[in-house]
Amino acid sequence: MKPIKFSIHALSYKVKRCFTESEVEDTIRNSEWQDAELGRLECKKDFKYNKIWNRKFYQTKQIKPIFVEEEDDIVVVTVYTYFF
Repeated sequence: MKPIKFSIHALSYKVKRCFTESEVEDTIRNSEWQDAELGRLECKKDFKYNKIWNRKFYQTKQIKPIFVEEEDDIVVVTVYTYFF
């Protein structure tokens, strides 16, 4: 599989959106891809969380990267996280 690279925008949100590069890579490599807006792709994966985030306890964290598949690599444009 192609190497995964991260845009500066995506990396700038790692702390604010609480995700790791390895979680995003795992999600892209092991989840079904779907078409997203603007010709991009997306996928999602649930991870056990069992921690407090923004003063509330959550059992699950869902990672949803938005990315493009280029000729030589995959570029992550942004990453959304959902807690439940």
